[in-house]
Amino acid sequence: MASPQGFCQIAESMEHVRDLRSLNLDGCELTIGSFDGVHRGHQALIASMTAAANETGLPLVVLTFYPHPSVVLRARQPAFYITLPEERASLLGELGVSVVITQRFNQALSRVKADAYLKMLREHLGFRGLWISENFALGHRREGNPLYLEEAGKRMDFKLHVISPFLIDGEIVSSTRVREALRSGDVARAASYLGRSFVLPGVVVKGSDRGKSLGFPTANLSIWKERACPGPGVYACIAQIEDKQWQAVTNIGVRPTFDNDKQRTRVETHLLDYEGDLYGQVLRLTFIDRLRDEQRFPDAAALIRQIERDVRLARRRLSNAIIEKQHG
Repeated sequence: MASPQGFCQIAESMEHVRDLRSLNLDGCELTIGSFDGVHRGHQALIASMTAAANETGLPLVVLTFYPHPSVVLRARQPAFYITLPEERASLLGELGVSVVITQRFNQALSRVKADAYLKMLREHLGFRGLWISENFALGHRREGNPLYLEEAGKRMDFKLHVISPFLIDGEIVSSTRVREALRSGDVARAASYLGRSFVLPGVVVKGSDRGKSLGFPTANLSIWKERACPGPGVYACIAQIEDKQWQAVTNIGVRPTFDNDKQRTRVETHLLDYEGDLYGQVLRLTFIDRLRDEQRFPDAAALIRQIERDVRLARRRLSNAIIEKQHG
């Protein structure tokens, strides 16, 4: 299962490897999980590890998987990834993680028993502490639950740390809740779970030029089909290409006034105060706020009037979102 490349930079101070067997460490503090989105629950776990690592002097190592185990074992569709492996590794590096292992998950790995997998981890990582969530399990048929791992730690000389869930307003923060918030278009709630605004990268491709004919040219984005995406609606965003940013109004949906092709969801964004050709470039959309539902208008004139209102509202909502405006 391929994923698009080039959407982020990996921190130079962090090592990102694709096979556990390529490492031979003398010791580390280790955590294992999907870490999709690197949300506030993940951040809290890493913070706890960091505090311990300051005492032990050991590096922080995160072992994660791609594809997601549920995609391989239960054929979950759509896969709906919040972050690409490269983005995930970069975010973990920013938290102070020394090594990220993105292990390919397949049926063969799913059949490895918990004890055998722990021995492999000990052989290659020499971990002294294992940090997990309360619902964590590893190994064939999830036999390596917290109780099992507590006993294994006594035999293999490692300490198990079980971290309580991270709560916001009484809700457990999880990747599933982030995805649910995005599906509903609630990008503010998704941001509260992530601890940052949601970012959607894509490549600018040729569109129908409908927006240009209306006086509001749009960049049409090709999005990885397995990527998490906010639900249909109109959003205030920050558009970024390399190190330059623009305020933007983004429409996600089926363009019901003209096309209404319910089989194809489009992501198109109008960069405010921008003129130029963006075709072929990687554009990253940071979603700041949801402006309204996508809706059908009786004619082009009515749509133009609404877009004008959207632009005015977006400017107000985004007035403080770009610290330093950069225009090319």
